[in-house]
Amino acid sequence: MDLDPALSALRPLGGFSVLHASRPVPSRHHATVAPLAAAYAPGYVSTTAGVQVPDQCQAPNDRTDPLGHRVRKVTVALGAPETRVAASVAQQGLAARLWSVSLACAVLYGRVPDLDPRLLHWDPEASAPDDLWLTEVHALPGDTATVAEVVLDTHLAPLTEAVHARYGVARGLLRGNAASALTGAGRELERWARRQGRTDTAARARTLTAELLAHPLLAGTGTLTGTSFRRRSCCLYYRVPGGGVCGDCCFPGPPGPARSSRPPDSPRPPRSSPGARSG
Repeated sequence: MDLDPALSALRPLGGFSVLHASRPVPSRHHATVAPLAAAYAPGYVSTTAGVQVPDQCQAPNDRTDPLGHRVRKVTVALGAPETRVAASVAQQGLAARLWSVSLACAVLYGRVPDLDPRLLHWDPEASAPDDLWLTEVHALPGDTATVAEVVLDTHLAPLTEAVHARYGVARGLLRGNAASALTGAGRELERWARRQGRTDTAARARTLTAELLAHPLLAGTGTLTGTSFRRRSCCLYYRVPGGGVCGDCCFPGPPGPARSSRPPDSPRPPRSSPGARSG
């Protein structure tokens, strides 16, 4: 089945897997939306390990700096004690969106859309599914190599370099985030397929996830057993007040002394990946 212009097969999956396509970005998004290419652009510098200042305008609604906008938003939402913690969470959230859309298209259509960062627009102020808009749909093969090129080579590699350069987050940690986002997206897609009685779809989701995890940019980031993933790095979420560790974390519990406390009945801060629960 070829891609339809609206990518309507993604709608039943909801949330992270939905992508608005082939229609103009609504006017209410114009203040912050920008092509994702702008998020990976050079021109920003790291000043300290905990606080980073772009060498251009810092205006919260500056369309030239969607990555900085997102990190500022996540910092406030989580009460993150360090900018690099928010940068890690923001990177993993965007990775989860890209993997969820691409895996779902590859499995349901057998094709994936070209997510050229000049065509894929991001609103860092919005949450899924209103954060991503694809202005043109061009179908590509849905094989493992193409999905890896569409997501890893085109987006996550330059995103890793941008986050590392601006916020001092280790590349190995960011690779672990990308792997965690991949396996989380694959797990959610497989669960959805099994609930629908689509065993062939579920099997394809599991196989594609495992093949992508073996890609050189992700190999060695963790161990996948069935749909269960244990990563070899930590995304730093435990440093968020009341955050704890994620279900696939390398740590069984938050390392070191407790960073902060929260009221017993208060909810944990939100995660940015599908199925990435705190532990």
